[in-house]
Amino acid sequence: MIILPAIDLQDGQAVRLVQGDYGKKTVYNPDPVKVARGFEEMGAKYLHVVDLDGAKDGNTANLKTIRKIREAINIPMQLGGGIRNAEVVSMYLDDIGINRVILGTVAVSEPDFVKEMISKHGAEKIVVGVDVRSGTVATAGWLTDSRVDYLDFIEDLKSFGVKYLVVTDISRDGTLTSPNWEMYQKIKGINVIVSGGVAEEDHLRKAADYYGIIVGKAHYEGKVDLKKCLLKM
Repeated sequence: MIILPAIDLQDGQAVRLVQGDYGKKTVYNPDPVKVARGFEEMGAKYLHVVDLDGAKDGNTANLKTIRKIREAINIPMQLGGGIRNAEVVSMYLDDIGINRVILGTVAVSEPDFVKEMISKHGAEKIVVGVDVRSGTVATAGWLTDSRVDYLDFIEDLKSFGVKYLVVTDISRDGTLTSPNWEMYQKIKGINVIVSGGVAEEDHLRKAADYYGIIVGKAHYEGKVDLKKCLLKM
């Protein structure tokens, strides 16, 4: 199990939302590059970055900041938010050096695109974000309900050759309550990265059965001693 510290970008700053609500934003640091370096110095083995502006608007709004983060650290980095065409995927993977890109909205609306990207870049570089609200997949920065059952969606992704998922219960995200373990227990046969609701170190230990877990607000709010956890797990 790997711990992935999270940086969510909006207007070039490191922020966190509550339940995906863009109106409930906290700015934690105006310098996300400094935050990324700090995670690497703590011992992080992988960094998780989301372009919130890109996720909402389908663009590369924080490209400049993303490039600076990639240049500033040596550890692998996965990136999501607004990645919806082949040109952007290639730019991030081949030009900027992002290690894995996360496809979200486009994976629901254009499933053949996921197959195409796996064929072109390899399954190790393509992650799919499954953002769940009340059992169905949300898209467009969590603002739209696709009405697609998340388990059916995951079965389709497995048949496409997808190896990695970031699965988020939107109702738990940023709430410092607990991940939705019941939801995760229903997912079989694929590498799952737990996301949303992490509030204490015990949640990280409980995630040992999964491929990874994302830690964001719990670190920024001082609920989890991330440096200690990175050294122990």
